[in-house]
Amino acid sequence: MLGIDAHKRTHTVVAVDDLGRQLGTRTTKATTTADHLDLIRWADQFGPDRSWAVEDCRHLSRRLERDMLAAGERLVRVPPKLMAHARDAARTFGKSDPIDALAVARAALREPNLPTAHLDAPSRELRLLVDHREDLIAERTRHINRLRWHLHEIDPEWDPSPRCLTTFKHLRAAADRLTAHDSVIAQIATDLVTGSTSSRSTSTNSRLNSMTGPKTQRRTCGGSTASPA
Repeated sequence: MLGIDAHKRTHTVVAVDDLGRQLGTRTTKATTTADHLDLIRWADQFGPDRSWAVEDCRHLSRRLERDMLAAGERLVRVPPKLMAHARDAARTFGKSDPIDALAVARAALREPNLPTAHLDAPSRELRLLVDHREDLIAERTRHINRLRWHLHEIDPEWDPSPRCLTTFKHLRAAADRLTAHDSVIAQIATDLVTGSTSSRSTSTNSRLNSMTGPKTQRRTCGGSTASPA
């Protein structure tokens, strides 16, 4: 069992065995999806048959729960009323976050029928699609920035805008122009042009639109439509 003491800016996790003995502890530096996935990687050392427990304060743990569930983890919510006694029992001298996380884990062990957090099927599918779309956009941004740098190296006056390199018309024009150059840089640039992630991103956008509608999809994805630097 892994108990979580959730806060606005950090989360602390304590792992315990079936008898409530502490096995390890970890504190995140932030509360982003990347930090949550790093917690899951850290927890792999305790085996796949694990559960997470978090005090039922969803204004602090909502994003954490969403990321854990999207990754396929099992998570239970511990009602706050169960925590007072557990905190007293676990109280020792030292920083309170690991103590509280330990109390959450032990409370979950004592109460085997706690409510399980879950995403319904459409919510989980939407979350997976949004994450995939963000990954594709980040990958495309890296490709475009590398491509612009190589094009500039081939010809200092060749400086297409980042948005131009997201359309098939301009990508085809770049590919045609690159055929006149016989160099390693030109070959790498050609590979970047032909390996563009635009089509995959477009496919994912279409799937998201079919599930949520264009306006909802734009709200859900937030700032993920930023242009390359």
